[in-house]
Amino acid sequence: MQTLALIAQKGGTGKTTLALSLAVAAEAAGKATLIIDLDPQASACNWGDRRTGEVPAVMDAQPSRLPNALDKAARAGVDLAIVDTPARIEQAAAEAAKAADLVIIPCKPSIYDLETLHATIDLVRSRAKRPPVVVLNAVPALGTRHEQAAQAIKAMGVAVCPALIGQRVAFEYAAQLGQSAAEYEPDGKAAAEIRHLYKSICRALDTTTQGDFAYDQATAQSG
Repeated sequence: MQTLALIAQKGGTGKTTLALSLAVAAEAAGKATLIIDLDPQASACNWGDRRTGEVPAVMDAQPSRLPNALDKAARAGVDLAIVDTPARIEQAAAEAAKAADLVIIPCKPSIYDLETLHATIDLVRSRAKRPPVVVLNAVPALGTRHEQAAQAIKAMGVAVCPALIGQRVAFEYAAQLGQSAAEYEPDGKAAAEIRHLYKSICRALDTTTQGDFAYDQATAQSG
């Protein structure tokens, strides 16, 4: 079993949306997937309650019980566990970082997100098994803010995933129905971006260096 953790000390970065989207993509690819919700607000669990399908499975857990939950998931035959963490609760982020095969840090291309990114990076680096990767999320359709943000993040010594996630209403509409954007609008741009992101993360999980994302942008966005 492999484990992903979505971690950001700032709220509103899109951790839950990306966790749920990746989980649905993994299930579509044939992986038995479990979402573990460490957030007291239980947004992922609430999404699961609204959902009509049985997969991906969603469960809540206390941060201190995360290792136990992951152990049970592995013994139950889960292929991929995705841990959704709350903002500003260091214990949850620390436990998730230690348990994860890869930490994903969602970040919007805004000055407020970039200013708080250091805190998340420092927390993760001291605990994670390998360097984290930043995913630029809610990228505006116009302008070059994402390019400037990527340069700033790389200057911090952190890899930036080449798969960008745009600012799209499909994510909100899908969440209201207990769906992912790929289910709500299979041929939409949000669905295509999540597929690209999922492929990028799979590549990263199959390697062991920060060179995970040093491949051509066109490859990341193919098919």
